[in-house]
Amino acid sequence: MNTLTIQPITSADAAYAQVFALRDEVLRRPLGMALKNDDLTLDHIDTILTGNLDGMVIACLMLHHVDDVQLQLRQMAVAASCQGKGYGRDLVIAAEGIARAGGYQKIILHARKTAVGFYQSLGYSITTGEFTEVSIPHVMMEKTLNS
Repeated sequence: MNTLTIQPITSADAAYAQVFALRDEVLRRPLGMALKNDDLTLDHIDTILTGNLDGMVIACLMLHHVDDVQLQLRQMAVAASCQGKGYGRDLVIAAEGIARAGGYQKIILHARKTAVGFYQSLGYSITTGEFTEVSIPHVMMEKTLNS
């Protein structure tokens, strides 16, 4: 397995174009949607974490400040050809490290029903019943971070 390089970027960085394309390819196109139609306001204030292989962004997620104790993990995407290889796990673990370093105590997220098992394997718990977001079933999940 190639080593994943994980780094934070902003929406002003050149790599943001790759993040946008990856999110569109993985999170919107399979639903018959386009990311360009989403409200991308949060992209400009969130921490964007990228996972890179050989100079290409193959994974990403956003960390959104909710309040002084919690962050919301959102827009997690891993390129289809790279799924199931541990890259998503590495990216979430890095995000948790960033959250801890920032003094946050909890990460919350809206998980697609198909991703619930992935997040549960990382210690996240379901906190709500099912709801629909971007036309598909989701649940809210959270994880309390230990110092």
